[in-house]
Amino acid sequence: MNTLTDKMQDVPEVVPVDLKAEWLADLAKGICPASALAQLKVPPREQILGEWFKEADLGFIFGARGLGKTWLALLIGRRCAEGGSLAHWPVHKSRRVLYVDGEMALDSIRERDAALSIAPTEGMFYLQHEALFHLAGKVLNLTNSIVQAALLAKCQRDKIEVLILDNLSCLFTGIKENDADAWELVLPWLLELRRNRIAVIIVAHAGRNGFMRGTSRREDAANWIIQLTEAKDEVEIQNGAKFVARFVKNRNATETDCPPIEWHFSLSKGETRARVSWKKISTAQIFRQWIEDGLTSAKDIAEEMGISTGQVSKLAKRAMAEGWLKKNGRSYALAG
Repeated sequence: MNTLTDKMQDVPEVVPVDLKAEWLADLAKGICPASALAQLKVPPREQILGEWFKEADLGFIFGARGLGKTWLALLIGRRCAEGGSLAHWPVHKSRRVLYVDGEMALDSIRERDAALSIAPTEGMFYLQHEALFHLAGKVLNLTNSIVQAALLAKCQRDKIEVLILDNLSCLFTGIKENDADAWELVLPWLLELRRNRIAVIIVAHAGRNGFMRGTSRREDAANWIIQLTEAKDEVEIQNGAKFVARFVKNRNATETDCPPIEWHFSLSKGETRARVSWKKISTAQIFRQWIEDGLTSAKDIAEEMGISTGQVSKLAKRAMAEGWLKKNGRSYALAG
């Protein structure tokens, strides 16, 4: 009869892993002299859309509630999947896109997807919160590390190249928006997506001050950030949106390639296809429009444009040099 000692002898010995030695070996592989850096064989990031959207990017689209963030995010997703162009930017090749919706009704997403579709594609996918609960009884919370790991694995398995998360407050619950350290529950996952060459777009709300709501630490890892503000000639739109989209951060391209754009989405009653129009405008044009509308202080103009008072001051100096603006004390006014 085998004794307990005999059974214990049958169990293979567990050899502890020397993690320090393992890391030392990996660091030796990863460190190279400056002279060899240029020859390092790492595939370059491919361009997705224009010059500003590339593989592995993290981008944000933010604006006031109801302004049109989902319209723009859906349009970007559809065009990346279909190919063609968005505004004056070419889509360099069709991509596999996963749109994760955490807020809208299923019928609304269906309507907008159909309204923005211009070509058949098998590359556009949706993970919709209402459908997920109905089909699987699950509620999305991307603050949960298990859900994060599962979604990353799903993206890898399905070869997803662009992941759009709409929106921050609905999909990332349980973390304090203004707590910089709380973002550590999400940032490592976003960086893991980046290392896997998956581009991520996060839709977020603006705060009362016009800037993106929550800790600014979220913006540190972003390659670009698009802010949506009201179009100056805003009219009431029953079904659609009209707004100005402007880059407030852009590591990949210049303002010449990415000027502010005024977008107009219109879906009339009885129609299934949305009419989408756009036009380039300059930041200086937006500044002048607010002056013409009677705003006189740098503080008020900065709040309306969603920029700093320092940026307003630079615009004002340029306008005064061009001769169409004058300054009376702390107030601005049209010259002549």
